[in-house]
Amino acid sequence: MDVAQWLRGLGLERYEPTFRENEVDAEVLTELTESDLTTMGLPVGPRRKLLKAIAALRESALPSPVIEQPSVPGPAARPSSEAERRQLTVMFCDLVDSTALSARLDPEDLRGVIGAYHGCVAEAVRRFDGFVAKYMGDGVLVYFGYPQAHEDDAERAVRAGLDIVTDVGRLDTPAIPGTPAPVSSTGSASPPASSWWAT
Repeated sequence: MDVAQWLRGLGLERYEPTFRENEVDAEVLTELTESDLTTMGLPVGPRRKLLKAIAALRESALPSPVIEQPSVPGPAARPSSEAERRQLTVMFCDLVDSTALSARLDPEDLRGVIGAYHGCVAEAVRRFDGFVAKYMGDGVLVYFGYPQAHEDDAERAVRAGLDIVTDVGRLDTPAIPGTPAPVSSTGSASPPASSWWAT
């Protein structure tokens, strides 16, 4: 999918440079949130148009349900009209004490830190075949068991969470150069003034 052409189709071609500058491609496009668009500096009207168009893209990307035909057709056999029921494991993670971090950093530096954190989470989730459903500020909502179900989705979620805690602890961003970030899986410890970590 060509993001520039998609923007032109919405009459929002003037924002092509903004999308290019923020490295928004077809893979990232459907994951954009209102917070992301605000951070990119888009005004309210275009943000609303884009959010509607992104929601339509997400719907069109959902797989259509497949109704299995009965193996032995008979007069009483009819396809089921009920939706399939499956287990879904949901994980939410965010940066500990990000409010204090936002008070210390310039908005651009904070965006870099949160962007690095989002990338770290997305990579760990991808390794365990999870699905990033939404970015909410410094939080990330993740599904395991959608769109692809596995026998061990709950275990995959736990392993992804442990990897995220480890990987975030190794992040080195320009805003916090060379500072090994302490990591907490519970968020109960008091953070040092110069560090950041994830739960």
